[in-house]
Amino acid sequence: MKNYTSISDIDDLESMIGEARSLKTKNTSSKVGEGKTLGMLFFNPSLRTRLSTEKAAKLLGMQVMVMNASKDGWALEFEDGAVMNSDKAEHIKEAAAVLSQYCDIIAVRAFPGLKDREKDESELVLNSFKKYATVPVLNLESATGHPLQALTDAITIQEFNQAKKPKIVLSWAPHPKALPQSVANSFAEMMQRLDVDFVITNPEGYDLDPKIRKDVKVEYNQEKAFENADFIYVKNWSSYEDYGQVKEIEKNWTVDKSKLKHTNNARVMHCLPVRRNVVIADDVLDSENSIVIQQANNRTYAAQAVLKRILECAK
Repeated sequence: MKNYTSISDIDDLESMIGEARSLKTKNTSSKVGEGKTLGMLFFNPSLRTRLSTEKAAKLLGMQVMVMNASKDGWALEFEDGAVMNSDKAEHIKEAAAVLSQYCDIIAVRAFPGLKDREKDESELVLNSFKKYATVPVLNLESATGHPLQALTDAITIQEFNQAKKPKIVLSWAPHPKALPQSVANSFAEMMQRLDVDFVITNPEGYDLDPKIRKDVKVEYNQEKAFENADFIYVKNWSSYEDYGQVKEIEKNWTVDKSKLKHTNNARVMHCLPVRRNVVIADDVLDSENSIVIQQANNRTYAAQAVLKRILECAK
Protein backbone atom coordinates (compact mmCIF):
# COMPACT_ATOMS: atom_id res chain seq x y z
CA MET A 1 0.00 0.00 0.00
CA LYS A 2 1.73 3.18 -1.22
CA ASN A 3 -0.97 5.62 -0.05
CA TYR A 4 -4.30 5.39 1.71
CA THR A 5 -6.49 8.06 0.21
CA SER A 6 -9.50 5.94 -0.73
CA ILE A 7 -10.91 2.49 -0.02
CA SER A 8 -9.72 1.35 -3.44
CA ASP A 9 -6.16 1.45 -2.05
CA ILE A 10 -6.99 -1.71 -0.05
CA ASP A 11 -6.24 -4.77 -2.19
CA ASP A 12 -7.26 -7.45 0.30
CA LEU A 13 -9.96 -6.09 2.60
CA GLU A 14 -10.39 -9.24 4.69
CA SER A 15 -6.66 -9.34 5.33
CA MET A 16 -6.65 -5.68 6.37
CA ILE A 17 -9.58 -6.16 8.74
CA GLY A 18 -7.93 -9.26 10.16
CA GLU A 19 -4.67 -7.44 10.75
CA ALA A 20 -6.43 -4.58 12.54
CA ARG A 21 -8.29 -7.00 14.80
CA SER A 22 -5.06 -8.86 15.50
CA LEU A 23 -3.31 -5.62 16.44
CA LYS A 24 -6.20 -4.85 18.79
CA THR A 25 -6.01 -8.26 20.44
CA LYS A 26 -2.24 -8.10 20.94
CA ASN A 27 -2.40 -4.46 22.01
CA THR A 28 1.37 -4.22 21.80
CA SER A 29 3.78 -1.69 20.35
CA SER A 30 5.98 -2.36 17.34
CA LYS A 31 9.28 -1.11 15.98
CA VAL A 32 8.21 -1.08 12.32
CA GLY A 33 7.96 2.71 12.50
CA GLU A 34 11.10 3.34 14.55
CA GLY A 35 13.02 6.30 13.20
CA LYS A 36 10.05 7.34 11.04
CA THR A 37 7.88 10.46 11.37
CA LEU A 38 4.20 10.98 10.68
CA GLY A 39 3.25 14.56 9.85
CA MET A 40 -0.44 15.39 10.28
CA LEU A 41 -1.94 18.54 8.77
CA PHE A 42 -5.42 19.59 9.82
CA PHE A 43 -7.25 22.16 7.73
CA ASN A 44 -10.37 21.32 9.76
CA PRO A 45 -11.15 20.25 13.35
CA SER A 46 -10.66 16.74 14.64
CA LEU A 47 -10.85 14.74 17.86
CA ARG A 48 -11.00 10.97 17.17
CA THR A 49 -9.13 11.08 13.85
CA ARG A 50 -6.30 13.13 15.28
CA LEU A 51 -5.84 11.31 18.57
CA SER A 52 -6.43 7.76 17.31
CA THR A 53 -4.03 8.22 14.39
CA GLU A 54 -1.39 9.75 16.66
CA LYS A 55 -1.77 6.85 19.09
CA ALA A 56 -1.60 4.33 16.22
CA ALA A 57 1.61 5.88 14.91
CA LYS A 58 3.22 5.82 18.36
CA LEU A 59 2.24 2.17 18.85
CA LEU A 60 4.28 1.50 15.70
CA GLY A 61 7.27 3.41 17.08
CA MET A 62 6.80 6.54 14.97
CA GLN A 63 7.37 10.14 15.96
CA VAL A 64 4.40 12.40 15.28
CA MET A 65 4.19 16.07 14.29
CA VAL A 66 0.77 17.75 14.24
CA MET A 67 -0.06 21.11 12.67
CA ASN A 68 -3.31 23.03 12.46
CA ALA A 69 -2.58 24.10 8.91
CA SER A 70 -5.39 26.64 8.64
CA LYS A 71 -4.23 28.48 11.77
CA ASP A 72 -0.52 27.91 12.28
CA GLY A 73 0.83 27.70 8.73
CA TRP A 74 1.07 29.96 5.73
CA ALA A 75 -2.02 30.14 3.54
CA LEU A 76 -1.42 27.68 0.71
CA GLU A 77 -2.01 28.14 -2.99
CA PHE A 78 -3.10 24.95 -4.74
CA GLU A 79 -3.72 26.16 -8.29
CA ASP A 80 -0.95 25.52 -10.80
CA GLY A 81 0.19 28.61 -12.66
CA ALA A 82 -1.36 30.94 -10.10
CA VAL A 83 -0.14 34.53 -9.87
CA MET A 84 0.37 34.68 -6.12
CA ASN A 85 -0.51 38.31 -5.43
CA SER A 86 -3.30 37.57 -2.91
CA ASP A 87 -3.24 36.27 0.68
CA LYS A 88 -1.71 32.91 -0.37
CA ALA A 89 1.93 33.02 0.74
CA GLU A 90 3.16 29.54 -0.17
CA HIS A 91 2.51 27.14 -3.03
CA ILE A 92 1.74 23.48 -2.45
CA LYS A 93 4.70 22.56 -4.69
CA GLU A 94 7.19 23.90 -2.15
CA ALA A 95 5.12 22.99 0.92
CA ALA A 96 4.69 19.33 -0.07
CA ALA A 97 8.33 19.02 -1.13
CA VAL A 98 9.59 20.45 2.17
CA LEU A 99 7.21 18.36 4.27
CA SER A 100 8.41 15.27 2.42
CA GLN A 101 11.90 15.97 3.79
CA TYR A 102 10.59 16.22 7.35
CA CYS A 103 8.06 13.36 7.29
CA ASP A 104 7.94 9.76 6.10
CA ILE A 105 4.13 9.86 5.78
CA ILE A 106 1.98 12.96 5.34
CA ALA A 107 -1.60 12.78 6.65
CA VAL A 108 -4.11 15.43 5.56
CA ARG A 109 -7.61 16.42 6.69
CA ALA A 110 -9.46 18.90 4.47
CA PHE A 111 -13.25 19.21 4.30
CA PRO A 112 -15.29 20.34 1.25
CA GLY A 113 -16.56 23.88 0.81
CA LEU A 114 -20.03 22.51 -0.12
CA LYS A 115 -20.54 25.34 -2.59
CA ASP A 116 -18.93 24.07 -5.79
CA ARG A 117 -19.53 20.35 -6.35
CA GLU A 118 -17.05 20.07 -9.22
CA LYS A 119 -14.31 21.72 -7.18
CA ASP A 120 -14.97 19.52 -4.15
CA GLU A 121 -15.02 16.37 -6.27
CA SER A 122 -11.63 17.30 -7.73
CA GLU A 123 -10.17 16.78 -4.22
CA LEU A 124 -7.77 19.64 -4.88
CA VAL A 125 -6.07 19.65 -1.47
CA LEU A 126 -5.63 15.89 -1.10
CA ASN A 127 -4.62 15.31 -4.71
CA SER A 128 -2.16 18.20 -4.63
CA PHE A 129 -0.35 16.56 -1.74
CA LYS A 130 -0.35 13.25 -3.64
CA LYS A 131 0.99 15.01 -6.73
CA TYR A 132 3.80 16.97 -5.12
CA ALA A 133 4.78 14.95 -2.03
CA THR A 134 7.52 12.37 -2.45
CA VAL A 135 6.31 10.28 0.51
CA PRO A 136 3.04 8.38 1.08
CA VAL A 137 -0.14 10.34 1.76
CA LEU A 138 -2.89 9.36 4.22
CA ASN A 139 -6.46 10.69 4.00
CA LEU A 140 -7.79 11.81 7.40
CA GLU A 141 -11.09 12.85 5.73
CA SER A 142 -11.33 14.74 2.50
CA ALA A 143 -14.00 16.51 0.47
CA THR A 144 -15.64 13.29 -0.68
CA GLY A 145 -14.39 10.45 1.52
CA HIS A 146 -13.27 9.21 4.91
CA PRO A 147 -11.59 5.85 4.23
CA LEU A 148 -10.09 5.47 7.72
CA GLN A 149 -13.57 5.75 9.22
CA ALA A 150 -14.96 3.24 6.72
CA LEU A 151 -12.26 0.71 7.59
CA THR A 152 -13.08 1.25 11.26
CA ASP A 153 -16.74 0.60 10.49
CA ALA A 154 -15.96 -2.64 8.69
CA ILE A 155 -13.84 -3.81 11.64
CA THR A 156 -16.64 -2.94 14.08
CA ILE A 157 -19.32 -4.74 12.07
CA GLN A 158 -17.20 -7.88 11.80
CA GLU A 159 -16.47 -7.72 15.51
CA PHE A 160 -20.16 -7.53 16.54
CA ASN A 161 -21.82 -9.47 13.73
CA GLN A 162 -23.67 -12.69 14.55
CA ALA A 163 -25.54 -13.18 11.27
CA LYS A 164 -24.37 -15.12 8.24
CA LYS A 165 -25.25 -12.18 5.97
CA PRO A 166 -26.22 -9.19 8.11
CA LYS A 167 -28.63 -6.53 6.98
CA ILE A 168 -26.95 -3.16 7.28
CA VAL A 169 -28.81 0.13 6.86
CA LEU A 170 -27.21 3.51 6.30
CA SER A 171 -29.75 6.02 7.57
CA TRP A 172 -29.82 9.75 6.96
CA ALA A 173 -30.71 11.80 10.05
CA PRO A 174 -31.52 15.47 10.62
CA HIS A 175 -28.86 18.06 11.42
CA PRO A 176 -29.02 21.86 11.65
CA LYS A 177 -25.89 22.34 9.53
CA ALA A 178 -24.95 21.33 6.01
CA LEU A 179 -22.55 18.39 6.38
CA PRO A 180 -20.39 16.63 3.76
CA GLN A 181 -21.24 13.31 2.16
CA SER A 182 -17.72 12.03 2.95
CA VAL A 183 -18.49 9.53 5.72
CA ALA A 184 -21.63 8.25 4.02
CA ASN A 185 -19.78 7.90 0.69
CA SER A 186 -16.98 5.82 2.15
CA PHE A 187 -19.34 3.70 4.23
CA ALA A 188 -21.43 2.95 1.13
CA GLU A 189 -18.30 2.01 -0.83
CA MET A 190 -17.07 -0.21 1.99
CA MET A 191 -20.37 -2.06 2.38
CA GLN A 192 -20.35 -2.86 -1.33
CA ARG A 193 -17.10 -4.78 -0.76
CA LEU A 194 -18.50 -6.88 2.08
CA ASP A 195 -20.91 -9.81 1.97
CA VAL A 196 -23.85 -7.96 3.48
CA ASP A 197 -27.42 -6.97 2.64
CA PHE A 198 -26.95 -3.21 2.33
CA VAL A 199 -29.73 -0.62 2.14
CA ILE A 200 -29.62 3.18 2.23
CA THR A 201 -32.55 5.16 3.61
CA ASN A 202 -32.95 8.91 3.26
CA PRO A 203 -35.63 11.47 2.43
CA GLU A 204 -36.18 12.22 -1.25
CA GLY A 205 -33.70 14.84 -2.41
CA TYR A 206 -30.87 13.42 -0.30
CA ASP A 207 -29.67 10.57 -2.53
CA LEU A 208 -25.91 10.11 -2.53
CA ASP A 209 -23.80 10.47 -5.66
CA PRO A 210 -25.04 7.80 -8.13
CA LYS A 211 -21.42 6.96 -9.02
CA ILE A 212 -20.84 5.93 -5.40
CA ARG A 213 -24.28 4.51 -4.63
CA LYS A 214 -24.36 2.45 -7.84
CA ASP A 215 -27.15 -0.15 -7.65
CA VAL A 216 -27.59 -0.08 -3.87
CA LYS A 217 -31.26 0.02 -2.92
CA VAL A 218 -32.54 3.35 -1.57
CA GLU A 219 -35.63 3.16 0.62
CA TYR A 220 -37.39 6.47 1.32
CA ASN A 221 -39.41 4.98 4.18
CA GLN A 222 -37.02 4.80 7.13
CA GLU A 223 -39.08 2.41 9.25
CA LYS A 224 -39.51 0.02 6.34
CA ALA A 225 -35.75 0.12 5.71
CA PHE A 226 -35.11 -0.75 9.36
CA GLU A 227 -37.15 -3.97 9.24
CA ASN A 228 -34.94 -6.93 10.22
CA ALA A 229 -31.82 -4.75 10.30
CA ASP A 230 -28.81 -6.07 12.21
CA PHE A 231 -26.84 -2.81 12.06
CA ILE A 232 -28.02 0.77 11.59
CA TYR A 233 -25.40 3.36 10.71
CA VAL A 234 -26.80 6.82 11.37
CA LYS A 235 -25.32 9.85 9.63
CA ASN A 236 -26.44 13.19 8.24
CA TRP A 237 -25.35 14.53 4.88
CA SER A 238 -26.43 17.56 2.88
CA SER A 239 -28.06 17.30 -0.52
CA TYR A 240 -25.91 16.08 -3.40
CA GLU A 241 -28.46 17.01 -6.06
CA ASP A 242 -28.96 20.55 -4.68
CA TYR A 243 -25.36 20.57 -3.66
CA GLY A 244 -24.59 21.42 -0.05
CA GLN A 245 -28.16 22.44 0.77
CA VAL A 246 -30.22 21.49 3.81
CA LYS A 247 -33.55 21.21 2.01
CA GLU A 248 -35.77 20.65 5.05
CA ILE A 249 -35.01 19.34 8.51
CA GLU A 250 -36.97 16.11 8.62
CA LYS A 251 -37.29 15.81 12.40
CA ASN A 252 -39.12 12.51 12.19
CA TRP A 253 -35.90 10.91 10.89
CA THR A 254 -34.23 11.11 14.32
CA VAL A 255 -33.37 7.56 15.40
CA ASP A 256 -35.03 6.77 18.72
CA LYS A 257 -35.89 3.54 20.49
CA SER A 258 -39.27 3.22 18.78
CA LYS A 259 -37.51 2.97 15.42
CA LEU A 260 -35.74 -0.22 16.51
CA LYS A 261 -38.83 -2.29 17.32
CA HIS A 262 -38.90 -4.19 14.01
CA THR A 263 -35.13 -4.69 13.75
CA ASN A 264 -33.09 -7.70 14.83
CA ASN A 265 -32.24 -5.78 18.00
CA ALA A 266 -29.99 -3.74 15.72
CA ARG A 267 -26.63 -2.38 16.75
CA VAL A 268 -26.54 1.38 16.19
CA MET A 269 -23.41 3.07 14.85
CA HIS A 270 -22.28 6.66 14.29
CA CYS A 271 -18.87 8.13 13.49
CA LEU A 272 -19.18 10.83 16.19
CA PRO A 273 -19.52 13.60 17.19
CA VAL A 274 -23.27 13.09 17.39
CA ARG A 275 -25.95 15.63 18.28
CA ARG A 276 -28.08 13.94 20.92
CA ASN A 277 -31.84 14.05 20.41
CA VAL A 278 -31.36 15.51 16.94
CA VAL A 279 -29.50 12.74 15.11
CA ILE A 280 -29.89 9.94 17.66
CA ALA A 281 -32.03 10.03 20.81
CA ASP A 282 -30.71 9.48 24.32
CA ASP A 283 -32.76 6.29 24.67
CA VAL A 284 -30.68 4.73 21.88
CA LEU A 285 -27.25 6.23 22.61
CA ASP A 286 -27.48 5.21 26.27
CA SER A 287 -28.76 1.72 25.50
CA GLU A 288 -27.02 -1.58 24.80
CA ASN A 289 -27.93 -1.16 21.13
CA SER A 290 -25.39 1.63 20.77
CA ILE A 291 -21.83 0.63 19.88
CA VAL A 292 -20.57 4.12 19.04
CA ILE A 293 -17.93 4.06 21.81
CA GLN A 294 -16.59 0.66 20.78
CA GLN A 295 -16.63 1.88 17.18
CA ALA A 296 -14.55 4.92 18.14
CA ASN A 297 -12.04 2.70 19.91
CA ASN A 298 -11.45 0.78 16.69
CA ARG A 299 -10.23 3.97 15.02
CA THR A 300 -6.80 3.34 16.55
CA TYR A 301 -6.48 -0.17 15.13
CA ALA A 302 -7.71 0.80 11.67
CA ALA A 303 -5.10 3.55 11.53
CA GLN A 304 -2.43 1.26 12.96
CA ALA A 305 -3.08 -1.39 10.31
CA VAL A 306 -2.98 1.18 7.50
CA LEU A 307 0.20 2.88 8.73
CA LYS A 308 1.87 -0.51 9.19
CA ARG A 309 1.06 -1.51 5.61
CA ILE A 310 2.37 1.79 4.25
CA LEU A 311 5.60 1.53 6.24
CA GLU A 312 6.15 -2.06 5.15
CA CYS A 313 5.56 -1.14 1.51
CA ALA A 314 8.07 1.74 1.74
CA LYS A 315 10.92 -0.54 2.91
